[in-house]
Parts: sequence; C-alpha cells; structure tokens
Amino acid sequence: MSYRVIALDLDGTLLTPRKTILPESIEALAHAQQAGVKVIIVTGRHHCAIHPFYQALELDTPAICCNGTYLYDYHAEKVLSSDPLAKNQALRVIEMLDEKAIHGLLYVDDAMLYQTPTGHVTRTLNWAESLPEHQRPAFIQVPSLAQAARDAESIWKFALSHSDTRALQQFADSVEQELGLACEWSWHDQVDIAQRGNSKGKRLAQWVESVGLSMSDVLAFGDNYNDLSMLESVGLGVAMANADDAIKARAKRVIGTNLEPGIAETIYKEVL
Repeated sequence: MSYRVIALDLDGTLLTPRKTILPESIEALAHAQQAGVKVIIVTGRHHCAIHPFYQALELDTPAICCNGTYLYDYHAEKVLSSDPLAKNQALRVIEMLDEKAIHGLLYVDDAMLYQTPTGHVTRTLNWAESLPEHQRPAFIQVPSLAQAARDAESIWKFALSHSDTRALQQFADSVEQELGLACEWSWHDQVDIAQRGNSKGKRLAQWVESVGLSMSDVLAFGDNYNDLSMLESVGLGVAMANADDAIKARAKRVIGTNLEPGIAETIYKEVL
C-alpha cells in the first residue's frame, strides 16, 4: 500500500540524540513530497522550537504542536485550531508545583518560559544557543510563572522534568485526579500537562480529514507514550528501536534506532 501522509515525531524519532536529522531521512522525505505525499511534524515541542527542522525538510504543511494542543501554520504565522489550558487550571498547576518543589517549563503563545533553571532548561538553552539567531526559540526566564500565566493569551502546556520519576508520576496522578488534565510522558524524565482530550492522534485525525484523506492513508513514526494515540490510529504506526518495550509492543512495526536510516528505508518500501 502506498501511504499519502507521513507523520513524524521529532525527539527520539526523526532527530538523533544530537538534535539533527539524518541525511537519509531528509532525502527520502524530499522524494516523498515530490511524489505528492504530505509530510507533517507531530511533536510535543512548541512551534518556536521546531524552526530548524521544519526548514530543513522544506515543508508546506502546518505543524501539530504540544502533543496535539494546537495546529500551527508556519507560513501564515498563526494558530489554526487549539484547545489550550484555562488560566485557573494553569494557576492551580503552578501552586501544586510550588508545593512539591517541582520545576517546569510553561509553553505560552510564542515562547517557552521558566522560573528556575533545571537540567532540562539548561539542555534546551544550550541547544538554542547552537542555532543561527533567526532559528532560536524564545526561551525566557521570568520572575513568576503565575504572573506569566496571567499575562499569556494562550497557555499550551507544562513540561515538567524531575530526577525522581516516581515523585513525578505521583504529581501527574494528583493533577489528573484534581484537575482532570492530561499528563503524558514525552521523555524518560519528563511529563507534559495539557488540556484533557488533546492528543497527537486526535489533532492528526482532524487535519487529515480536513485535507480529504483518512487515517488509513497515514504512515506515522514515534518513540514515546505521547505518540501512542497516533501510532495506534494510523494505517501503519512505526516505533523506533530506542522506544520502551511497551511502545514497541503496541506499534504495528518496529525499525532501527534514531541513529539508523530506518525511517528512510520504510518510506522507500511503503511510499515510493
């Protein structure tokens, strides 16, 4: 079967550990686009943090960001559809974070905000500094996350990281029980908090339908728990070898790691 859409997670999937795209992947995806296949990024990242990858792939599709919280049109520089957090929800999450001494990033409007530097923050800052200035994301330290949330027009998600993953899981459970929000693991030590009902799979299905296609037309690649809603609902959901065993067990196919050319090989086999 020849698929008509290729949906790609970024971190741990399309991107190597050094946050680069393999040349084999770039070439295969270019050939796919030349053949009329639509290529779309479906990521947990903020839209301001995917510029270099969007441009490297020369895409003309919108991007699905923050685990399906919103659909962003890069060419028009605007949000097409979204389901953000309410201010009262965000402010309560911040109160709970302060109570448990857990730090996180707040994704709003066109920027990522933090109050206290953490390992995740430092890694992101170092990555941003390595980019050309026009591709650097807006990554800003603020004196108060609560005030930043009050000032924001749209609150996309929280990205929480903690060395004690058990404590992080307990916090996520508390947020889900008290506020009814969605908490998804997007990295081995990172939990994302967003509006319940948002998922990569749901937003992808909405966009695919809007272009006159169905999810059976989609070939998708992912590596983490926030990718499952996408991998399990498309025509062919492919997990990377570096994914947890639980992810690989629920995907329709498993390929090599994000350091190997498995994405390109699958595209040539299934699409071109």
